[in-house]
Amino acid sequence: MLKTSIPRTNGLLAILFFSMLSMLFSCEDDNDNPDFMLDAPVQINSFKINGVNGEINQNTGQILFTLPYNSNITSVTPEIALPEGASISPDISLPADYSQEVTYTVVNGNRYKDYKVRVQVMQPIIKFAINGVDATINNAAKSITIVLPTGTDITALAPEIETSAGVSISPASGVARDFSTPQTYTITIGSLSEDYTVTVSQQTMGLKVAFLGVAANRGAITNPDEKAAADWLFAKFSGVSYVSFNEVKDGIDLSAFDVIWWHYDAAMDLPGIAFDANVVNALKAYRAAGGNLLLTTFAARYLEPLNIVPAGKGPNNVFGDFLPAGFVDANNSWGISFRGREDHPIFAGLQTYEPGKAYLLEKGTFRLNHVAWWFLPEWGGYGNGQGWRQQTGGNNLASEQWDDQLNGRVSIGEFSGNGTTDGNVIVIGAGAYDWYNEPSNGTPSQTNGYISNIERLTENIITYLAE
Repeated sequence: MLKTSIPRTNGLLAILFFSMLSMLFSCEDDNDNPDFMLDAPVQINSFKINGVNGEINQNTGQILFTLPYNSNITSVTPEIALPEGASISPDISLPADYSQEVTYTVVNGNRYKDYKVRVQVMQPIIKFAINGVDATINNAAKSITIVLPTGTDITALAPEIETSAGVSISPASGVARDFSTPQTYTITIGSLSEDYTVTVSQQTMGLKVAFLGVAANRGAITNPDEKAAADWLFAKFSGVSYVSFNEVKDGIDLSAFDVIWWHYDAAMDLPGIAFDANVVNALKAYRAAGGNLLLTTFAARYLEPLNIVPAGKGPNNVFGDFLPAGFVDANNSWGISFRGREDHPIFAGLQTYEPGKAYLLEKGTFRLNHVAWWFLPEWGGYGNGQGWRQQTGGNNLASEQWDDQLNGRVSIGEFSGNGTTDGNVIVIGAGAYDWYNEPSNGTPSQTNGYISNIERLTENIITYLAE
């Protein structure tokens, strides 16, 4: 066999040549680029706002603050310690607005690192509970509401109250009061004083409500938004039962229920069990016999399978984020407009910021924006609210908060059936209808100051449907 080979001498020369070439370029890098530093430190050593040290996560670049109630965070000059030779932008000598997330970039040599600063200001009242039942605290409205079991003597109740550091409250925790009428509590921090109104009510009697779900039982609910809605319902109404789709499939008697509520938040596409023929037929029969339905969030898409609207006339604008996605809108509270529908019973008692307009989701609260509504001007051939009513047979009760004429979106709709035997159906498909305050990047955002509006709206709908 013929073999060819490189002479040994030539191989050694080649190795020597490439070694010298490598040394040459290394020397050139060192001599011509003395500032090319790949090991310069870019970690922020400390970050202070109003004298408080932030919690720095060097792995994620998150810097988190929890500041006392009434702290100024809209115009603050931070105190930052950087490694030697490092610079940072934006300019830390200028005041920054920390009411929304602020991103800083540290540069040192040829390295850089981004840090995101998030600031949470503590609410003045952390907890308000009576007989072990936690109240709903609405800091935007300065109101506290609590629902106690039916038959509770509310004339001498001693609340358990927890406040933020530096905040005092009068009357103090443990002082008994007569809550047969709303009571006023005054919080004070420094020279600032604010009054909160506390209202105590008892569970509503008489109504039979079913909370419909995919889980086998209430304890097996995994979606936090659905769980929060169910927990509220069972606390508010005494005659509540959990009913699974499998129980409906197996023939459970639905006739005893005044209202069946399905709140589905887990996915944009409805679960397969909802389309089972036995399930669909049972719910159709329930409604035909006068039963009433409340369908919220993605459950609004159930209108078509149940033949409540004509084929192709269900919600035409369905979207939303899913964990760990989502976001915080630091600048805008979200809500609904029900201009021209103010006299409808479902809107009674809502806290409004203008006539016929109410917020449901406070700015600064984490949201997934789960939407299943109708977009009217350009999609579906509706044109406006009147076109939607004619084509779906429904009554558009609310739209987005900017829509005074209710011609842009349908966020709440009512379907009354044939007016003789069919029960009533109400759907809510607005992204602001959000029961659970999900954490953002593992950190809870502020409490939704308008959760009481969501609760009041839902309570109104259930009692209205059951009439």
